[in-house]
Amino acid sequence: MRKTMLAAAAILTISSAAFAQSTVIVTDPAPTGSVVLPGEVRTYVMEQNTPSVVYDGDIAIGTTLPDTVEVHTVPDMDSYGYTVVNERRVIVEPKTHRIIQVLE
Repeated sequence: MRKTMLAAAAILTISSAAFAQSTVIVTDPAPTGSVVLPGEVRTYVMEQNTPSVVYDGDIAIGTTLPDTVEVHTVPDMDSYGYTVVNERRVIVEPKTHRIIQVLE
């Protein structure tokens, strides 16, 4: 009986280790492509009352917006700018106007 209990305990231990290997850990901020957006940037951009501009192209990561689209700065974060295009908030590289994240 004791050997049976030990064998059952060993099987449960092994099977629980197999389940642990499939565990997914989500961290905040979540990575977006190759860019990890600081949480304070997202919070700041979402709180701003910025008018939307109309743009006929795709609003996707990697798209470069034309110079006619005004990019606003994020205080104390020179690497991030933002704008609102077609009612969607986007984070852009200020110098290139390339979209690095679309906020949903």
